[in-house]
Amino acid sequence: MRFLLNWFSTLIKLFRLNERIMVNNIKSRILFLFSLITTLLFSSFVIGAVEPSLESVTERQLSLDNLVIALKPDKNPDKMLEEKKALENYFSARLGCPVDVIIPLSTAVIIQGMANGTIDLAYLSSTGAVSALDRDIADPFLAGEIDGKTYYFSYWVGLKTAPYQNVEALKGKPIAFASRTSTSGFLIPMWDLYQKDYLTVGEGPEHFFGAENVYYGVGYVSAIERVLSGEAEAAAVSYYVLDKGRHLSPEQRAQLKKIASQGPVPTHVIAVRRSLEPQDKALLKDMLLSLNQENPELRDKVFNSKLVEVNPEEHLRVTREALEFVAEIE
Repeated sequence: MRFLLNWFSTLIKLFRLNERIMVNNIKSRILFLFSLITTLLFSSFVIGAVEPSLESVTERQLSLDNLVIALKPDKNPDKMLEEKKALENYFSARLGCPVDVIIPLSTAVIIQGMANGTIDLAYLSSTGAVSALDRDIADPFLAGEIDGKTYYFSYWVGLKTAPYQNVEALKGKPIAFASRTSTSGFLIPMWDLYQKDYLTVGEGPEHFFGAENVYYGVGYVSAIERVLSGEAEAAAVSYYVLDKGRHLSPEQRAQLKKIASQGPVPTHVIAVRRSLEPQDKALLKDMLLSLNQENPELRDKVFNSKLVEVNPEEHLRVTREALEFVAEIE
């Protein structure tokens, strides 16, 4: 609009100049026409240069009426509600549309939601990411980076007063897995038992721990609570449940120790619904990566670490191998 006003102003001046000098000869008329044409060409060029910028802004707008983000339910429920609200506020303020952050009861619910189009973006363990990728319903495009690495370790955790120093000492003892679908709280510990020849292909955890000694929780905290209550001698969880302060209280952590570690475990990923428009996927990726600079505190609360781009197949390779072993359990 500013350029149009400048153009009209210049045009009026030229007409007034024409009247003032009383364009009575060919030379003056040619000069006048040349000035007029130059002004028109220049204004057209400038206005044309502005239009791509306006279009690029439009392209960066989300085409969805609202965005639905699902978080993996692996923390204290009260803390997750705080994270939910903070993430909703951050995304809605930047996207200019309503954002709903939900915390389903299981990864299976998240996968189904992405399949039917009711969930657009999801924070998943590498196990959930493999499932989403193999079913062609989502694309894992970002992963956590911890101390420069896109993997971490699983722990067997027990009471500090317990005598156990390694996983072999837990044979025949009651234990708790975080859940049947947890990567660090079930899949990788099982893979580790197989690699150490404590299990063979087709054998479940009962073959090592005992038929009545295996408990499956609904997340890291539920498995740890089993240890704190004395119902289990050890729990399989992620390293950060013990080493960081996001899942347990200081009093709870003070009672616990690491018995053994196993891994590496591919870090959690953020997956986007495959049926989303390409420009929406690109916008969401850029917004998530912007958390690294704009709001690392929120990033760490929700996603635990820095977010980086990864090759999905390479990142998920260990998890896929472990899943192939677990799939053989009868």
